Amino acid sequence: MQIGELAKRTGCESETIRYYEREGLLPAPARSSSGYRRYEQRHLEQLAFILHCRSLGMPLADIRLLAGFHQQPAAEPCDRVNALIDQQISRVHSQVEALQRLEQQLLQLRARCDSPHTLADCGILKTLDDAASGEACACHDTP
Repeated sequence: MQIGELAKRTGCESETIRYYEREGLLPAPARSSSGYRRYEQRHLEQLAFILHCRSLGMPLADIRLLAGFHQQPAAEPCDRVNALIDQQISRVHSQVEALQRLEQQLLQLRARCDSPHTLADCGILKTLDDAASGEACACHDTP
């Protein structure tokens, strides 16, 4: 199959497929006599593996390791896979905490303008403008 069909079957952009090839996550396909990439079932399966890992928010370095483990399943104990997943869980926890802080900051900013005003009297715009001028920002104060 050509790259367009691989992209269609996986929902992955052609440029992303090329990127994964350049990064060594996806093996380079054979080329037709006219120079077109010719992908096989193994490329489809490997790309699906990569995309599933990406859907879990995994960084490419971890996907590269997992793909290596996947290709040689008898070579390593699975504790290294568990460690990678534990690291990802930790990253997700950190992201959740950061998003919760962001939510609180936005709520504090939103509270600066809790009733209709003209734009000239908007507390949100004033707070953002003050912060841009180097003044203390209500939304970044610790609660």
